[in-house]
Amino acid sequence: MTGTERKRSAVWRKIHAVRVEDIRLWCIKRLPILQWVSVYNCKENLVPDTVSGMMLAIQQVTQGLAFAVLSSVHPVFGLYGSFFPVIIYAVFGMGRHVATGTFALTSLISANAVERLVPSVSTNFTINNNSGVLGLSEFEMQRIGVAAAVSFLGGLIQVAMFLLHLGSATFLLTEPVISAMTTGAATHVVTSQVKYLLGMKMPYISGPLGFFHIYAYIFQNIRSVQLEALLLSLLSIVVLVLVKELNEKFKRNIKVVLPIDLVLIIAASVACYYVDMEYVYGLEVVGHIPEGIPLPRAPPMNVLPEVVVEAFGVALVGYVASLALAQGSAKKFKYTVDDNQELLAHGLSNVIPSFFFCIPSAAAMGRTALLYSTGARTQVACLISCALILVVIYAVGPMLYWMPMCVLASIIVVGLKGMLMQFRDLKKYWNVDKIDWSIWVSTYVFTICFAANVGLLYGVVCTIVIVIFRFPRANTLHVKNVKEVEYKYKAEDNCELLKQVKIISVNNPLVFLNARKFHADLIKIIQKDSTSTQAYEDVNKCEQNTLLCSFSNGSCRGESLLQPCHGERHALILDCSGLNFFDYTGVSVLLQLYVDCKNRHIDVLLAHCKASLIKAMQYGGNLESEHPVFFESVSSAIGAIQINRNYSKYSEQSEV
Repeated sequence: MTGTERKRSAVWRKIHAVRVEDIRLWCIKRLPILQWVSVYNCKENLVPDTVSGMMLAIQQVTQGLAFAVLSSVHPVFGLYGSFFPVIIYAVFGMGRHVATGTFALTSLISANAVERLVPSVSTNFTINNNSGVLGLSEFEMQRIGVAAAVSFLGGLIQVAMFLLHLGSATFLLTEPVISAMTTGAATHVVTSQVKYLLGMKMPYISGPLGFFHIYAYIFQNIRSVQLEALLLSLLSIVVLVLVKELNEKFKRNIKVVLPIDLVLIIAASVACYYVDMEYVYGLEVVGHIPEGIPLPRAPPMNVLPEVVVEAFGVALVGYVASLALAQGSAKKFKYTVDDNQELLAHGLSNVIPSFFFCIPSAAAMGRTALLYSTGARTQVACLISCALILVVIYAVGPMLYWMPMCVLASIIVVGLKGMLMQFRDLKKYWNVDKIDWSIWVSTYVFTICFAANVGLLYGVVCTIVIVIFRFPRANTLHVKNVKEVEYKYKAEDNCELLKQVKIISVNNPLVFLNARKFHADLIKIIQKDSTSTQAYEDVNKCEQNTLLCSFSNGSCRGESLLQPCHGERHALILDCSGLNFFDYTGVSVLLQLYVDCKNRHIDVLLAHCKASLIKAMQYGGNLESEHPVFFESVSSAIGAIQINRNYSKYSEQSEV
């Protein structure tokens, strides 16, 4: 038998070895919808999902129209981008509260390719050269062809990253880098909407330092500002901010929040129609929205080599922003998200819709926050929004003709409030780790001066370089003299005490590279001798190295060391003498560990902590405890435990 025949027979053996159960498990793993749809509780979840879906549809329509214009294509393609990607993600995505669809950052990136390959020749969306598709011009179809090609290639890159299991590399994307990049990109989006807010006609400006060139052009042509558009924009922004703040303040007292976006759209469109603002005041409106969905068509493959840079930007920026939202929702609602599966979900959400004239998609913070606030339970809310968007595409679309662009821009700017408010993160980064603060500021500056993908790349490289330079200076090995602790506590009572105490020496810097693995390893040590069945689902995927050495009395081997009981509480002592430096992520993990152990009725005590660590933990979280948490040494921590236990026994005897 030749080598080729042996390989072929081995492949056939593997194929025959596949069982039906293996196929079922694979389908459940790759189609997350099968996990939750079978246990969906209509009685409890359908009503909140329906309400959330209705509210989401309003925001999807407004953002779809605006982000399509931002992407330099006809507004109707934004409606398609709010429909098809949502369905694909609901099937393949794991974020139950993530609202995907059109996205400001990816629209900005794809606009660079559209304006470069199909330069603007007219502001009129339906010129005479009819393409035969929805009554749109050949010019508009060429533009959406470029945007769809960017979406197609960007999705292919994400699928390739999924096949290479690059989702596990997301630990390089630290919170300060993501926060700075998204804040900088949101600033770019606001800048792109200024021309609509002011009612100005201006050419498309992009490239390095394009942000500053836009404002330079505005100040040079300040006299061309349209007063009617400016006043209507200011009024819209004030109304939106005021009503949204009132909705947030009284959301516990009202069952359904006021859909101010919808009210504003209807009011502004009716006023524009009856006053005839388009012709009387020259106010720019959305214009004709064709009805229906055209037959699918493959993106133009001949332009793929020319949009590689934009495709990589869409793939990376869209995935990073979406993953951050998925992980945030998973943490908030206590379920898990597979980073690699999210690559597949967003990749397919870009590849498949590109055949239906869709611009690049991703999850958006504003829409996801809306699902939070309206009480959505599952992706059913997003599917309901798709049904309503379909109604808009086939019936309501033409009625949007009179919507003023300045009002649409106002809705977009107010919707970016959550991203822009991330400026407040600077204070916590300054108090916890000034290097993280520096990374945030410099990443934001790079994003503003160049683009979101450049800022993201700079932030990742800068973070890696700083950690590489900090790690060699850290004392990562520290020999713990456990015998000294054992020697001081030889009495029988103290041996019984040590059975309920676990001492763990942290001999590593605690930064974003190893923070999640540190948490996972520590939980494993706690659970090893515990009979508690509480699940820790969020620590199964961590892959960083941590040096931990644990101590426990050998006579405790058969007992449930950390099992919560009605008697004496158990204790965990962290010897932080080897923790030379840390960052914001490391402090967050320590605080999360403190909360997890507290929920399991385990006292956490920290010994040999540096003053900077104590300050950071006290600033970063509320360490509620009846007893001290920080101690100068392990011996003093054990002594404090003994005193507390003796006092508890004395109190019990006094009550008897």
